[in-house]
Amino acid sequence: MAVVGRVRELVAEGRDLRAVSAELRRAVAQGPVTIRHAGHLHGLAAGLSEGDILIDGDAGDYLGVLNDGAYIHVTGNAGRYLADNMTSGTVVIDGSCGDGAGQYCYGGTIVVRGSAGALTAVMNKGATILIAGDVGNEAATYMLGGDVVILGDAGARLANYLIRGAIYVGGTWRSLGHNAVQAELDAADLEKLTAWFRRFDIAGDVPSLKKVVSLSQRPFYKS
Repeated sequence: MAVVGRVRELVAEGRDLRAVSAELRRAVAQGPVTIRHAGHLHGLAAGLSEGDILIDGDAGDYLGVLNDGAYIHVTGNAGRYLADNMTSGTVVIDGSCGDGAGQYCYGGTIVVRGSAGALTAVMNKGATILIAGDVGNEAATYMLGGDVVILGDAGARLANYLIRGAIYVGGTWRSLGHNAVQAELDAADLEKLTAWFRRFDIAGDVPSLKKVVSLSQRPFYKS
């Protein structure tokens, strides 16, 4: 591992996940880390409770799974199941990511400056998930809490069986799922959305966003 100023540089090319992960865990305790040539590794930066990590280029599947406090920034694209089961911390993707981003998250923040695939934010329980582009089908299915912002378009069955939380959409959706309805933005929505956009330097017309919430918090039962 090279050290440039305060930043430790880890080259992952030709190395396996176990070796890179062991070195990464030692390095993040000492300061910021830059990782290069890591696109072939699946499960990188899993379960970290600390660290400031820059991945220069693309990242593989399951990046930041079980993240519990690290800040992870990818300059390229990420694979599937980004930040699966995250509890805290921040993951920022400058490009796009695959299916299943932000599934089963309890907290933390995910920012994708490009688009995301299908099944984004499934069973999100408390994370803030910001997608600057489009998302695929079944985004926010079975969501239990948190917030999802989609500045582009959404696919079919958006917010299917939504229980709690809110989804904000800048474009259109192919269809809303069961138990999902459009609602009016209120002052609290405008305040938090404006703060998120400012924090992550996201361009968007906050008042024009459409809000989707649950019709009932008991979508599986007849009243």
